[in-house]
Amino acid sequence: MFTGIVEELGEVEALAARGDSALLTVRSSVVAADVRHGASISVNGVCLTVVAARAAESAESAEFAQLLDFDVMAETLRRSVVGTLHPGARVNLERAVRVDGRLDGHVVQGHVDGTGVIVSRTPGDGWDSVRFSLPSNLARYVAEKGSIAVDGISLTVTAVGPDWFEVGLIPETLRATTLGQKASGDPVNLETDVLARYAERLLIPSPTPPQSSQSSQAAPGLS
Repeated sequence: MFTGIVEELGEVEALAARGDSALLTVRSSVVAADVRHGASISVNGVCLTVVAARAAESAESAEFAQLLDFDVMAETLRRSVVGTLHPGARVNLERAVRVDGRLDGHVVQGHVDGTGVIVSRTPGDGWDSVRFSLPSNLARYVAEKGSIAVDGISLTVTAVGPDWFEVGLIPETLRATTLGQKASGDPVNLETDVLARYAERLLIPSPTPPQSSQSSQAAPGLS
């Protein structure tokens, strides 16, 4: 589980196709500092498992000192925009939240629901208002003043329509995440609030179990 608070901007070293899957390699320093084999890392909002970690042979700066490898399955490539990553692309990185840590964002699973694109950006006084497209099957889970994860970033919805939503990006978000660099038309991963999905599930009436033929018969001696 994650919080949607990005710890570091990593850099894609390689994305190597392996049939219907891929091997993603990312340069990191902060997140890689205490990484271990099998650790869960959010990469642009996608929960991926570290399968190897090693020192970078020739890092351009001390900022990127480690290489982390992740297996990316066909389902992940289908549901997210991981397959569009290329060497040099920046990615949002976050380690799994500690049980004794603060939940500064919201509950983020790293299970991408779908993708959208940046429709427009409106610069403000030190901040940006950004509109994203929203798949129709996800619209019912997005509410004004609710939470949504965009490329793994916990954001508050400021406005919502039938096929779009808007957020406001403060200077820190513009500086510390990939959304500071993205432009109109760029794709993003979307994860809606898991609490909204569970609430919907609980409101669906459970099917009435059919009565057995034995229970529907009159008790002996009472007919």
